Amino acid sequence: MSGLEELQGPAHAADPVQADAVLGVALMKPLVLICSQDVEFYLFLSHILEVDGFASEPAGGAKEALSLTDEREFQAVVLDCGPARITGSAICARLKREPRTGGLPVIALIAPGAENQHLDLLKAGIDESFVRPIAPAKLLDCLRTKLALPKPGSNGIADGGWLRCGSLEMRLDAHRVRGNGHDIHLGPIEFNMLRHFLEAPGKVFSRDELIAAAWPDNIHIGPRTVDVHISRIRKALKTASPGSVIRTVRSAGYSLDKPDG
Repeated sequence: MSGLEELQGPAHAADPVQADAVLGVALMKPLVLICSQDVEFYLFLSHILEVDGFASEPAGGAKEALSLTDEREFQAVVLDCGPARITGSAICARLKREPRTGGLPVIALIAPGAENQHLDLLKAGIDESFVRPIAPAKLLDCLRTKLALPKPGSNGIADGGWLRCGSLEMRLDAHRVRGNGHDIHLGPIEFNMLRHFLEAPGKVFSRDELIAAAWPDNIHIGPRTVDVHISRIRKALKTASPGSVIRTVRSAGYSLDKPDG
């Protein structure tokens, strides 16, 4: 994908209390507060963060943001600064004034047409700002730098984040999918589902397993909805990577076929 604005649709928001077990040690995901009144923006941004190992929580304004910081230990804040919203600098100023949040890195994502907010954000103490659209990897690199986190790629996935099955490739940290060298554009739900298949080619996943992998826990999803998203993935693969086949296993679920040989 070329930038944040190209991602659309619901996403799998990360659970902030979820931990990954690595060598027997529970490692909590870095928790990021996303301040936005745009639900769709929060959903696709939380998906990008989750793919890279972060968790997130939404806040609609300064009051809610400060309330959440009393309840959770956040490591960073991302502000949605749109042309019709002038609250970004106000939220930043409030966060920077409070002792408990003054040291949090605050990053602004400024929508086209809202570039005039740069000066107000600087006065409010913003740590970094970007004009959208930007490459997801640029935002993620900024967060990792601010939080002194290691680069991804040490999790056993070859080449720093590529998953591969035949001619099908997925770059996790850049939210990019390719088939036979051609980009495949997927929404966050389809991306999560395809990632699940690519992590275990040939394995049959039930619809319930795919729902758990691709949707937030607090959203009810029916089995037929899974079928719709599988159909969308198949359509995308048929064009760019016809050798990549998601097989229906009757009464069991779906499986990504391994290439011959």
